Amino acid sequence: MTTTRTAVLATTPNRVGSCCLVPGQVAFVGSGPGDADLLTVKALRALQEADVILYDRLVSVEILSLAGPKAILEDVGKEGFGPQISQEDICARLVAHAQNGLKVVRLKSGDPTVFGRLDEELTAIEAAEIRFQIVPGITAASAAVASIGQSLTQRGRNSSVRFLTGHDMRGFADHDWATLARPGEVAAIYMGKKSARFVQGRLIMHGADRATPVTVIENASRPDERVLETTIDRLPTDLAEAAFDGPALTFLGLAPRASRATLTDLKMELA
Repeated sequence: MTTTRTAVLATTPNRVGSCCLVPGQVAFVGSGPGDADLLTVKALRALQEADVILYDRLVSVEILSLAGPKAILEDVGKEGFGPQISQEDICARLVAHAQNGLKVVRLKSGDPTVFGRLDEELTAIEAAEIRFQIVPGITAASAAVASIGQSLTQRGRNSSVRFLTGHDMRGFADHDWATLARPGEVAAIYMGKKSARFVQGRLIMHGADRATPVTVIENASRPDERVLETTIDRLPTDLAEAAFDGPALTFLGLAPRASRATLTDLKMELA
């Protein structure tokens, strides 16, 4: 096994196998859903070794506070349909910092490989022949489903789960609504607050049962987490009344477990 791994790394010189940052390297680090206790040891080490950290808007203050004392923090956050820093500018900063011999962390909320615009930044890094590594993080779907005491898959219910985006660069994102409308399907919809009525309309158009459960979790894993239990029929109305203003993940086909109140009490005791 060791021989094989060494051979693979030797054929990909831009890929770094070590968990430690070195000068002139970029680490794409997942900060998880926001709870600092869910940060991986490898991610923590990268934060403490970094010279400069370019972080996303949804990275929590608690996680940023774990950066090493010498680290320079740069906010490069984006907001859907809101203020933007161009992707070209972010890529240029990553390349410039690394070429200046700095240890660079590109800190992304959740997991870098899930709706994190990772490919654009990797392309720029590779073009500049800069070494990199990817440090996975806990994605929002995993944290959110845990908070409602459910599982993303269940034998006899669903053997697959879909991770969807509510909107993309062109607007609201279209998906395989006919499949999603079938009984027993489960999907985790990222960035779905503004597209709630669009999603509802597409599902109903394709024959979805209006009573299908939908759960929206705001600020999953954080102290101000809120959970909205609703249905396809009432999704836009209930979401508007809830007035969520933080990052939220929408589960199609899942309702909170009946014993979730006990889970919530336990989390408060452990906090």
